[in-house]
Amino acid sequence: MTEENKRPNENYNLSYPDGKKNENNENVTFYYNRERRLASAPKEVQDMYKENKQSKFGLFSVLVADRPRRFLFLVIVLMCAIIMIVSRIGLLDNNAVLDGNKLEITGTIFEENTIVLIKKTARNDSAYTGNVDIAVSVPFLLTEDEMAVYSHRIYFSLEKVEAYRFAAPFNAPELLIVLQSDKSEVRHKFKPE
Repeated sequence: MTEENKRPNENYNLSYPDGKKNENNENVTFYYNRERRLASAPKEVQDMYKENKQSKFGLFSVLVADRPRRFLFLVIVLMCAIIMIVSRIGLLDNNAVLDGNKLEITGTIFEENTIVLIKKTARNDSAYTGNVDIAVSVPFLLTEDEMAVYSHRIYFSLEKVEAYRFAAPFNAPELLIVLQSDKSEVRHKFKPE
């Protein structure tokens, strides 16, 4: 063989791992029969190689294709359901309800006072309208002589959404507010920002 016709890796003996050239097996022919090999393969492998199998594509089938994905999909659905139920009950928000009026109560500390903001939203046409007496205090257990209460009065009108602001002379991390109408009373704790 001349230098031009010589293969580049001919000197490395890549075909013979032990370096010996076996003259008897030089021209061995290997046969591959796919049907015979698939006959002894497991059923999952046989199903995978079927030519007429068509898979349906869909978002739901992808989400529940195997056990871990089904479990993850179930966890996501349960978490969404829990969040919806808790938000419907009202455990996540800072709201109170007084005679058909939803009250969102927040506060902001400014100098030595707390500016209380009450946002009223009427749930329906039969919601209470009229005077509402408000008492604000610090909710710590104090004696009656030491307990300071700030009182205020607001008026709920026929407007569906109203906002009320007033300053209470407290600078505390948490305040207790009591709202009283002619029919009922609501106690609510809130943390000023």
